[in-house]
Amino acid sequence: MTQVVLCEVNNCTYWGSGNKCSADAIYVVSSKGKQASNSEETDCKTFEPEF
Repeated sequence: MTQVVLCEVNNCTYWGSGNKCSADAIYVVSSKGKQASNSEETDCKTFEPEF
């Protein structure tokens, strides 16, 4: 199954044309412990700044 992961953080190493994430894997964590109630309570640990 093909999956598309969209990202609007254009200063990330994995950001690609069309706001598509090119990372091989995505790691997302909850900033509130083991559970999140909404997207604002999550953080993408895959992010790497592009220099």
